[in-house]
Amino acid sequence: MKKLTAILFIAFLGLSTAMAQQADLRRKINVSGTSETEVTPDIIYISISLKEYLNGKNKVEITDLEKQLFAAVQKAGIAKENLTISNLSSWNYATEKKKNPDFLASKQYRLKVSDLNKFNAIIEAIDAKGIASTNIESYDYSKIESLKKELKIKALLAAKEKAAYMVEALGDKLGSVIEIQDGGDNIVQPVYRNYMMKSAMAEADTAPEIDFKKIKLNFTVNAVFEIK
Repeated sequence: MKKLTAILFIAFLGLSTAMAQQADLRRKINVSGTSETEVTPDIIYISISLKEYLNGKNKVEITDLEKQLFAAVQKAGIAKENLTISNLSSWNYATEKKKNPDFLASKQYRLKVSDLNKFNAIIEAIDAKGIASTNIESYDYSKIESLKKELKIKALLAAKEKAAYMVEALGDKLGSVIEIQDGGDNIVQPVYRNYMMKSAMAEADTAPEIDFKKIKLNFTVNAVFEIK
């Protein structure tokens, strides 16, 4: 029994010694670095809704409004594939028109632009009474992935710089990095005013004002460095 107790004690000491040898006894400093910037969206999807209307006894047809839209898009130098039909007011326009001569057709389009000034020019070239509404659907920045990489590198270098001056203030030197943790993506999308121009506003004869704000990107990187 005594031999067994001695063996267990020796084994315990050996395990404790091994664990002590594996323990990281290096002096360390844990810091975080941040980097941020703002960019203006250069990929903007806008919905445009056109609707027929009565001008006295005459009806302004949807085909005429479409022609105005297509011509304005072409004049603005926007590729035709950037304008698509997203919805129709009736699944069978011809049948509906035969049943009800007073039927007013409408169509919704999706337009991709990179410059909102071009969109203003397009809207101004269309009969204002034929525009039911316009609305910003979504937006993005074409180089956002490369920008993320650049900002995270800057955040990491900022963490290293912070660690260096803190350690040097105590008379020590900064060693190599031990651990790096990505703090994740923090992208704040713009918040817009209600961007609609309804038929009741058609008499204004001007394009709606746009309050287009920038996308904010902020990244944090946590890092652990050795103190020499």
